[in-house]
Amino acid sequence: MLLRFKMVEAALNHTAVEVKTPSARPSDYFGEKVFGRNVMRKYLDKNTYDALLNTMDNGTPLSLDLADSVAAGMRQWALDNGADHYTHWFQPLTGGTAEKHDSFSDPDGRGGVIESFSGKVLAQQEPDASSFPSGGLRNTFEARGYSAWDPTSPAFIVDTTLCIPTVFIAYTGEALDYKVPLLRAISAVDRAATAVCHYFDKNVSSVHTYLGWEQEYFLIDESLWAARPDLVLTGRTLMGHESAKNQQLEDHYFGAIPTRVINFMKDLECECLKLGIPVKTRHNEVAPNQFELAPVYEEANLANDHNQLLMTIMDKIARRHHFRVLLHEKPFKGVNGSGKHNNWSLGTDTGVNLFGPGKTAAENLQFITFLVNVIAAVFKHNGLLKAAIMSATNAHRLGANEAPPAIISAFLGTQISSVLDKLENSSGDDAIRFDAKSVLKMSGVSQIPSILLDNTDRNRTSPFAFTGNRFEFRAVGSSDNCAEAMITLCTAAAEQLTEFKRIVDARIEQGVKKEKAIYETIKRLIKDCKAVHFDGNGYSEEWQKEAARRGLDCETSAPKIFDHYLTKSSIDMFGSTGVFNRTELEARTEVKWETYTKKIQIEARVLGDITMNNIIPVASKYEALLLDKAYKMKELGLKFDGDLELIKDIQNNTALLQRLVREMVEARKVANRVESQRERAILYHDTVAVYFDQIRDCIDDMEEVIDDQLWPLPKYRELLFIR
Repeated sequence: MLLRFKMVEAALNHTAVEVKTPSARPSDYFGEKVFGRNVMRKYLDKNTYDALLNTMDNGTPLSLDLADSVAAGMRQWALDNGADHYTHWFQPLTGGTAEKHDSFSDPDGRGGVIESFSGKVLAQQEPDASSFPSGGLRNTFEARGYSAWDPTSPAFIVDTTLCIPTVFIAYTGEALDYKVPLLRAISAVDRAATAVCHYFDKNVSSVHTYLGWEQEYFLIDESLWAARPDLVLTGRTLMGHESAKNQQLEDHYFGAIPTRVINFMKDLECECLKLGIPVKTRHNEVAPNQFELAPVYEEANLANDHNQLLMTIMDKIARRHHFRVLLHEKPFKGVNGSGKHNNWSLGTDTGVNLFGPGKTAAENLQFITFLVNVIAAVFKHNGLLKAAIMSATNAHRLGANEAPPAIISAFLGTQISSVLDKLENSSGDDAIRFDAKSVLKMSGVSQIPSILLDNTDRNRTSPFAFTGNRFEFRAVGSSDNCAEAMITLCTAAAEQLTEFKRIVDARIEQGVKKEKAIYETIKRLIKDCKAVHFDGNGYSEEWQKEAARRGLDCETSAPKIFDHYLTKSSIDMFGSTGVFNRTELEARTEVKWETYTKKIQIEARVLGDITMNNIIPVASKYEALLLDKAYKMKELGLKFDGDLELIKDIQNNTALLQRLVREMVEARKVANRVESQRERAILYHDTVAVYFDQIRDCIDDMEEVIDDQLWPLPKYRELLFIR
């Protein structure tokens, strides 16, 4: 179609946008749009500053008078930096962020305005709770909900709006967002881990949760994006034959970054640094047009806020460079999908990484204690952890093209695995020994220095891998809110550490020495959670069978996987740690089923519309051209057998497409009549989504034979390679 070729031409004509980065070093402008501690010191009096820091660091309540002082300083800073509005910035169950802007200007009663912003306004606002997903917690006529200031995450300015990170709760007190349960989970693991740390160091007063996310994403030219209704409406291509060349030569990974892309990255990084996001790494990913950005580790609550903020500003800056960002986990068939690897660790206020091997027997015992308890938590709740990262979009990615499989297992590496095996069969502390980092010498290359080997290799097929001093939860999807995975992981760890301490304390009360009680409990845990430990190839069919034999959750239906939130073990875990009550769990699971249904419903509608309004008319037009050619050849007495076969193929495919779309529409109608959100989601999975690949295969076959000048949609060879 003419439109397609105009879009391709526009994409080819897009040149790199010149990036005007600040002339100063990043260290000079880092955090300039953040109301951070240095800014607070300048805009707040000493009493207010000290009180706010005490609130941020220790959770001490802030009085209304002091809140007014903070608001005054924050307002003045915002006005000095060009802000004219403010908003409570929160994270509803849509998965994105939400904001309602209010002006600083208020009528002064004399025909003018003044800039005002009080502590009461800073601390609390009232967005409409009924308009966000709530899983039945709020009815349409029950609109009241509250957003409340989170002082542990600093306010920041985007464009001319002061953004205040907040929690979002219902009028009845239940959490309606991701931040509330994340803060609860962080607090739960802090309490439990600190108590266990006291076996080794009484000076530990708190344990902090750290998160380092790696954001994978695709870039596509906005002209081509606009010509693909499936990309515009669903974030992925619902059809499209694979390009003859995609990622099979592995030449894109870590390759030279295209000029247009590097200019986008520079612009994005500059904005991130101004907003206090400590971006560090950028590179080409495996698939064409796929890239990655990663920051330095931060405290988990702040890191999660930064990732949510990043996903918003990525889109804005991409448009400036005539790109669109694709955060869908599987936007293109046949090439890698995108994840958001969550690197997770726990550290004490005394500076100890609890997942870092030590130099002494006591340090290594502490390390092994926390490592084994985490593995035990992953084993006990492997189905729930899968539910935490499962979605209609991530389901396309898991188990395909280097993504981890939809089975939660833990990779530990050769040395750690060997230590645990020895410890399991030992009678003392002789098994806990870690060699100093091995030295890898490269023979015949004298000018290359020796390389220190980590105590584990990397396993790209593992959804939950220990990587030397942290765990990498690789199964998280690229469009996900990191909080979902962090809430479940932190809560599971908190529950397990609490149970571990209960058992050890009981043994100590029976007269067993502390070290022996710890050893005995660790050895039993190693045996109990062995099923979840797997260092092999997660892609193999053998592992699928072995995982089922071990009793790990192997369910692949997303709606059924969500059931794990409502099992007795999950309800008990979330309830005992204070992270979720039963009502909140039921509501969130309802939201998950509803969201899954709506996403599959949208894809089905888009696929049906494109098929009936674009593909079939083009196929019919090409068929008519071939029939006209065949008629003329017959008139001339020439053979046209090849054309007849092609005409028959197109006719058969067209008839098949019409039948499949009709059946898919009918399946949707049947599912839509079901009242239960769970049963409706299951029907969409079992009876609607099953048509997607059938319809796609039929369309992709026709794409190969129909005249390229007629094909209405940009093809993979045009979409996947930035010029």
